[in-house]
Amino acid sequence: MTTSAITTQPVAELLAWIACRDHLEHDEWMQVIEEAETEDLRCLADDLRRELHPDNVVTYVVDRNINYSNVCFSVCNFCAFYRKPGHAEGYVLSYEEIYQKVEETLEVGGSGILMQGGLHPDLPMDWYTGLLSELKRRYGIHLHCFSPTEIYGMSKTFGMSYEQVLRELRDAGLDSIPGGGGEILVDEIRRKRRTECNSQQWLDAMEAAHQLGIKTTATMMIGYGETVSQRIQHLEKLRQLQQRSLASGKPGFVSFIPWTFQPDNTPIGKIIPDRMPAEEYLRWLALSRLYLNNIPNQQVSWLTVGLKDGRRGLHFGANDIGSTMIEENVISKAGANHKATEQMLVNVIIEEGFKPVKRKADYTRLS
Repeated sequence: MTTSAITTQPVAELLAWIACRDHLEHDEWMQVIEEAETEDLRCLADDLRRELHPDNVVTYVVDRNINYSNVCFSVCNFCAFYRKPGHAEGYVLSYEEIYQKVEETLEVGGSGILMQGGLHPDLPMDWYTGLLSELKRRYGIHLHCFSPTEIYGMSKTFGMSYEQVLRELRDAGLDSIPGGGGEILVDEIRRKRRTECNSQQWLDAMEAAHQLGIKTTATMMIGYGETVSQRIQHLEKLRQLQQRSLASGKPGFVSFIPWTFQPDNTPIGKIIPDRMPAEEYLRWLALSRLYLNNIPNQQVSWLTVGLKDGRRGLHFGANDIGSTMIEENVISKAGANHKATEQMLVNVIIEEGFKPVKRKADYTRLS
């Protein structure tokens, strides 16, 4: 790796170590993100993407985020979606409404269903298991459902361990788990943002899933008041969990998705009204790819940054452009209003010099 002429020697040494797949210390990663040239980070991340995926494929998924309920006993102050139990605007979709949404997804070539909701205090466990088993029986579709925060909520509501909750969901038809609720896995910032599930609880739910052989994705939401150090702490916790999962022969995290905080209509939007600049997001996309080199895939969040910068992310380490997202009700309420069809994503992938391949949520390729 040849670094730019203006990069200081110490940073050049750190970049050389990264190129050799050495893992840096916390302060060294901070120095890299604060001092390295963007082009150097891009080249290193692009090299790693090419090493991990030499076939030049960029994957995508056609799915729908069915938000089955917005009722939630958590009051995260970065969320514009939830409604407290008893609120007039709270809802729970019926099974029939969910079936209709699944059928609409299949009609446009859907390759999976992403289903997430709030932490509902009153829905019984058999509501979830009954829904999963019926969806699998009717449609046989890949079910990518229930974030670790929701698993935590079920555990708390039903007095069950994470393993017990996950085993029942898996046996009912759950295929994989999304990484929602990760935000930043540092309790100092999670307490400030009134997040119900703490960092260890989120990680424990994920580790329980991994040990049951359930594939999961991981996320990081950046730009909601956290520090650079806290972002790196988040990455380190994911890396360590992935190391443990892989060491035990489990698939663990199949992908990492960093995305940017959307402030509209959120309680903290008045304090943090501005979205993260594209340049900063792309630098963190590249750094994340380099840091988490034990997670095979990385997705660029075009849904929050837009397709213009999303396509740039394919050269900053990302090998996946995510979903057409036929429906999404959480971050869209906070101002993420970017839209794309399957053909638009395919065109972007081809225009950026890659081969498009549709996948399932667990990154199983469909062609």
